[in-house]
Amino acid sequence: MKLLVVCLGNICRSPMAEGALRARIEASPLAGRVQIDSCGTGDWHEGEPPDRRAIACARGHGVDISGLRARPLQASDYTAFDVLLCADLQNLKDVRRRAPADSTAKSVLLMEWAGAGAGMAIPDPYTGDHDHFEEVWRMVDSAAQAVVEKLLREGP
Repeated sequence: MKLLVVCLGNICRSPMAEGALRARIEASPLAGRVQIDSCGTGDWHEGEPPDRRAIACARGHGVDISGLRARPLQASDYTAFDVLLCADLQNLKDVRRRAPADSTAKSVLLMEWAGAGAGMAIPDPYTGDHDHFEEVWRMVDSAAQAVVEKLLREGP
């Protein structure tokens, strides 16, 4: 199973979710059976590390995302990954609009796919403060745990 987390710039929400998912999966019986990556619908931050506040927040929860680098969504992602996990409705619309004809990946909202509720979005903490990043961490970590449970139940 290959999962790709998608947000806008790939410096806040998606790298935090990638880190949370990786940590939860590696600590589960799914270790080595699920691949995780992240990207953004935009390319403004290509090659850059996650936002320093995202790095600090994840580190505070025992997860190191400092080695991740932002990258834009590519046409090849639509066949290289099984599920594209989008942070919010606009990301989901953009991902679906850009899907090539040969796309095999399922495009969904991360929180919804994790069972947190229909239409549930992860707010962008970029213009916020520490508390906003903590809120996002709680959401993505909770989603990561739910994804592990889902995959254990349904199979990767």
